[in-house]
Amino acid sequence: MKLKYSIMAGIFAMAAAGSAQADTVKIAIGGSSCICYLPTVLAEQLGNYEKHGVDVELIDFKGGSAALKAVVGGSADVVSGYYEHTISLAAKKQQLASLVVMDRLPGLALVVSPKNTDTIKSVADLKGKTVGVTAPGSSTDFFLKYMLSREGLEPDAASVVGVGLGATAVAALEKGQIDAVVTLDPAISQLGKMYPDLNILVDTRKEADARHLFGADYAGGALYTRQEWIDAHPEEAQALAAALVDTLKFIHSSTPEEIAAKMPPELVGADVQIYIDSLQNSLEMISEDGVMSPEAAKAVLEVMSFNSPEIAGANVDLDKTYTNAFVEKAAVALTQ
Repeated sequence: MKLKYSIMAGIFAMAAAGSAQADTVKIAIGGSSCICYLPTVLAEQLGNYEKHGVDVELIDFKGGSAALKAVVGGSADVVSGYYEHTISLAAKKQQLASLVVMDRLPGLALVVSPKNTDTIKSVADLKGKTVGVTAPGSSTDFFLKYMLSREGLEPDAASVVGVGLGATAVAALEKGQIDAVVTLDPAISQLGKMYPDLNILVDTRKEADARHLFGADYAGGALYTRQEWIDAHPEEAQALAAALVDTLKFIHSSTPEEIAAKMPPELVGADVQIYIDSLQNSLEMISEDGVMSPEAAKAVLEVMSFNSPEIAGANVDLDKTYTNAFVEKAAVALTQ
């Protein structure tokens, strides 16, 4: 197993000079404990990368923005992060593209601290409050700004602080360091078990709720990278896509208990049942085939344009921010 869990490992990878060797693909993960990135880690556990002919090293980061910096800086090859970063960089004339969509829904939830249950009843009540996000500039931060703007507030009406994912996010909420948090499973399910009356203002783990909010599926976690890397490494890109599509099929043909049994114990945590509950609550958001739908990509662009005049005026060509060619080829090969 090559997953590096420590943040120091991530920092070291960012500081490393040059790009990764072609025979070992370095994948920067925006928080390996998140169910949203489950397929990336599970593919390693199942041996699917090796099965499809690619050697992979997984490097864990505190949030998607940090993982992205590793790839843009050249110390990692591919990001396991949220698709929307390809759009934000396209607006800056940097071309990145998604190879595989792991999550057809964002899976984000806006959760109120138990100490604020009586005072924060709506998103509008977050004005002047401190809200935890995985890291400033990450998808959780974008989501918060979008939700504030929908209420007629300025995107920065609430202060944000990076609290990471999983246990660190839960601890920050418990200690009263933040008034609310934008987080994902397993943290959502863990908080729900600890606080039965937990106030969840927004929950996008389910299709009905996400489509009510965005009008369509909304592409979340994806495997993406610089277009020039894809052009230079088509065989590795195809192998990654095949490994992830194979893993997605396993996820949707297995029980949460079977999936949990395959995951590293340090990610599952001491309370296995909470992790199983997290999987059960989030499986609907995980893609079955890795394909990006044009509607899902458009929904992401519309949300990001809502807050950013730069993105709104950039005339982003969505067709250049993702490709389905690799997953479609993988799907055919897996049926033969």
